[in-house]
Parts: sequence; C-alpha cells; structure tokens
Amino acid sequence: MLPTVNWATECAAVVPCLNEARAIGALVQGTKQFLPNVIVVDDGSTDETSHQARTAGAEVLRHETPRGKGNSLRAGWELAHQRGFTWALALDGDGQHAPEDIPTFLARAERGDTSLIIGDRMSQQREMPAVRRFVNRWMSRKLSRVARQNFPDSQCGFRLVKLDALARIPMHATHFEIESEQLLAFAAAGDGIAFVPIRVIYRTERSKIHPWRDTLRWFRWLRNWQAASARRG
Repeated sequence: MLPTVNWATECAAVVPCLNEARAIGALVQGTKQFLPNVIVVDDGSTDETSHQARTAGAEVLRHETPRGKGNSLRAGWELAHQRGFTWALALDGDGQHAPEDIPTFLARAERGDTSLIIGDRMSQQREMPAVRRFVNRWMSRKLSRVARQNFPDSQCGFRLVKLDALARIPMHATHFEIESEQLLAFAAAGDGIAFVPIRVIYRTERSKIHPWRDTLRWFRWLRNWQAASARRG
C-alpha cells in the first residue's frame, strides 16, 4: 500500500539535547534519511552540539542557558508548527533512539486513528539498565491507573505527535516529566494513543536525568496534575 502522507513535507524531527556533540551529528544524518527536516533544540550546551548539528544539516534553535527538556521540546514543537508541519517526531539527542525505527512510527500513523505514537522498549526490557527498567515499569503502571489505559512504556522520548492535536492541549512541564504530561493530556482529551516496538540502545554515556531531583519533580508534577483533574471534575 502506498503512503497516504508525504512525510518529507508533513513531518519534522525535533531533537532536544544538552552537550551531545559526540552523538548529534550521526543522529541528524541518520534521521534525515527518513525525514529531511530536523530541528535540533540545543538547551544551553557548552560543547560543539550546535555546530555539529548544523554541519549535519539540522536547523538549530539554541537556548543560551539550560531550560529543561520540557521547554526544549515545546519550543521545537512550536517551531515545527510555525513551519507548517503536520507532525513532529521527537528523538533524544544522545543516540539512544535508532533512526531506522522511524518508518515503524510513520507506518502506524498511516492508519489514521491516532494522534500520538510512542516507542515501546519493553519487549527488550532486559537490555535496559536495571534502574531505568524498574522506574519505567513503576511509572508506567502508575500512569496507566491514573488514565485507565494501558501504557506499556510511558517514559520513552521517541514519539510521533500530530501538531494540531498538541496545540489544543495546554502543557506546562519543563523537564523530564514532559513525556508523562503529554501522555495523560492526550488520554484526557480522548485523542488516540498507540505504541510501536523499538529497539533498545544504551551506551556508556551518563544520563542527563538526576535520579532524586527529577523523581521528586515527577511526583510533584503528578500530584498537581491529579489535583487539577479533580477540580475539573
């Protein structure tokens, strides 16, 4: 079956990153094999991230000081929307996501019944570091109960979103809780959510997540989300 969407003109890749000069060039080049328009949001890097991204052919939006992953993603989505794109595909800038999985997202979107498609790593969960596997499974169960839907991998940042649906949903998360906020917001709005299997890639690079600080921020975010939902009835 021929594609019904011209993905080259309808979808941009959005890559938030901080100090990813070693990985960003190869990621941009790999992504451009499937999506020629790549927006890299450099969140205040102190290395050559912006230079390497531009050299590889990306459009770069730079924050002079770090604002957090949530702010970076929202800035990238907004720019993609302003550029006239219908969809945006988010990938992490550290090389954890394989561009070769992009066609899986696009093929799922072709079915036309969903506005948010998320990568699911849990079929290969034993390849994930033990702490990440445990935290992801716990958060996914928690969010599944809140939304009354099954979310096998709620924390994966590799995801394809329809921008007009995203524009209708207010989002406020500034850091790593952005994936959880987007998931619950789409569920609450009744927009279709789907998951597609992706491969698991973990290298030796140190994660940008600060376990205690970001976990506490996530708990505060979830408490506030539930309180706001209760007020809305």
